[in-house]
Amino acid sequence: MNEGVQGESAGPTVFLSYARPDQEQAARLAKALEACGFDVWWDALIEGGAAFAESIESALDGSDAVIVAWSRASVGSDWVRDEAAKGRDQRKLVPVSLDGAEPPLGFRQYQSINLSRWQGDPASAEISAIARSIHAATGAAGRPARPAIEPRIGMVGVSRRHLLIAAGASVAGAAGWWAWREGLLGGRAPTTANSVAVLPFVNLAGDSSQDYFSDGLSEELRATLARNLSLRVMAQASSAKFRDRKDDATTIADKLGVAYLLDGSVRRSGNVLRITADLIEGATGFSRWSQTFDRVMEDIFAIQSEIADTVAHELVSRVADDGAGNGVGAASPPRVAAGSTRSVAAYDAYLRGRAQYDLSADEASERAALAQFDAAIAADPGYAAAHAARARSLTAIANQYGEVIELPVLYDAAVAAAHRAIDLAPDYAEAYSTLGFTLFQGRLDVRGAREPFERSRELGSGEATVMARFAQYSARVGRKTAATDAIAQALRLDPLNPLIHRAAGAIEYAARNYAASISHARRALEMNPRMSRAHAAIGDALLMLGRNEEARAEYAAEPVEDFRLTGEAIVQRKLGNLAAAQAARTKLVKELGDRVLYQQAQIHAQWGELDAAIAKLQQARRIGDSGLIYLRNDPLLDPLRRDPRFDGLLASIGFD
Repeated sequence: MNEGVQGESAGPTVFLSYARPDQEQAARLAKALEACGFDVWWDALIEGGAAFAESIESALDGSDAVIVAWSRASVGSDWVRDEAAKGRDQRKLVPVSLDGAEPPLGFRQYQSINLSRWQGDPASAEISAIARSIHAATGAAGRPARPAIEPRIGMVGVSRRHLLIAAGASVAGAAGWWAWREGLLGGRAPTTANSVAVLPFVNLAGDSSQDYFSDGLSEELRATLARNLSLRVMAQASSAKFRDRKDDATTIADKLGVAYLLDGSVRRSGNVLRITADLIEGATGFSRWSQTFDRVMEDIFAIQSEIADTVAHELVSRVADDGAGNGVGAASPPRVAAGSTRSVAAYDAYLRGRAQYDLSADEASERAALAQFDAAIAADPGYAAAHAARARSLTAIANQYGEVIELPVLYDAAVAAAHRAIDLAPDYAEAYSTLGFTLFQGRLDVRGAREPFERSRELGSGEATVMARFAQYSARVGRKTAATDAIAQALRLDPLNPLIHRAAGAIEYAARNYAASISHARRALEMNPRMSRAHAAIGDALLMLGRNEEARAEYAAEPVEDFRLTGEAIVQRKLGNLAAAQAARTKLVKELGDRVLYQQAQIHAQWGELDAAIAKLQQARRIGDSGLIYLRNDPLLDPLRRDPRFDGLLASIGFD
């Protein structure tokens, strides 16, 4: 803690907050800052008899910057935490670390200037960094101090890069602001003031089995904000890239291309919750709003609404204040989350199911997800989001693990669940998207899928997954412009999601833009080197470009067996390796049988066995092989396109 007296001075006034055990180090820091021309307010200057709390409050409010000296002692001090919160909320926090200790929760997004090796020299690199950080915090309104003493580079082992970062940063976030101000970022286009990314909330329960709840809460907040058409909300997958918070706030905001970050933490103990939310300005790293909620579990929905309402108000107000507009209309209030529930038990089961579904590790995890969605529906039969999730879960099980005889039952159940979700929540974009996906991929109903897909696009323009599904459907039915526009929107919303990039590659491949297809697939693999189907997609495109040796290498790297074996059978034949080609096809048929009829047809077509290829496609049509969604524009089936039997297959599915 600290206290002192503020008066007029030539330089900015600095409030120094520290814990009593660190008084000796604080005195050295105060002396060094005074040597740089700052008026330092700390407890050595308090007037006798002054009202303790009143002095602190007055000095905090009147200071130009608040330096908080974190240490193993101060992180546990309520006084220091309160003073730090005040500095953060007033957007003038300058954190330093006396001994390398990590700041407490709520302040870890701000990088501290490390003083653990500082020897008290006012000419050091560390003091120069603090001085410039104070100027970054005060901005144009701050009174200029006397020039800081030039640092002696190398004295304390600070690299040139670290000096560049620290020189303009009151927090790590302010470094980004200072670099922009000095033109070091090369004139990057500014982000829109209504854009925000919701980072995965941190689970503080000390129990990793509770991760599903903190992750689910942040995603529910993101989904609620995305339904406000006045906001641009970054999609879940891209936001989740920064789960470990290794980058500072401005770096994360810059990489995501957003103006604000919503960060937070969750501590759950039985039925009691503590949720902290913090809206951070990306350009500076300063908090615009923060609040802690101590509630029982039954209040979770009210907390979600309050956080979403406040964030939306802050962002929409900022757009109005700036007069920028950025294509945003009049401020519209956040809509009530479509498809939601008021049942705590249903909500909890739904979040557990979604965690299992996102894991997608094996059949057991898929069926565990389905069981949780069923439990959510049992707890609240009117929970539309759970019905939609059930439909997607059933579709995933059918596509990946279902036996041929099971497929009609699984797909029928999925379609029924999606219809139920729409009945319960007619404005829920995810339900329409799910119905379109299930009708198209499960029942091969091209015409029937169009209306729900169109409705999903109208309602879910702010949802990356909704737009990506719509884009892929549009590409498969030949609507190139719609596909291109929708996938571009999905990429804007979720630029760091490898699944979206893989989808973009598939859309380019369907349009016969093979080079662009390869670029997107490689981008997906950069983000996730273990991604399935990406290597095979590159192999297919290379095959179409006649680069057969390169294609063979890509097929060999594909982790999914049916795609790998199909590609190998085709490319080995083109390379003249007939025995290797036959071995790959034999293994494919022996191990996967009727589950890969479409892939068998691709091989026959590329081998010139056209009657056999048509026969396999007709058999695939009879059993409802989902591979047939690629039929209209699959380059591997080009040898069949003059056959009237092929035209009949297209017509039977509903392709124009």
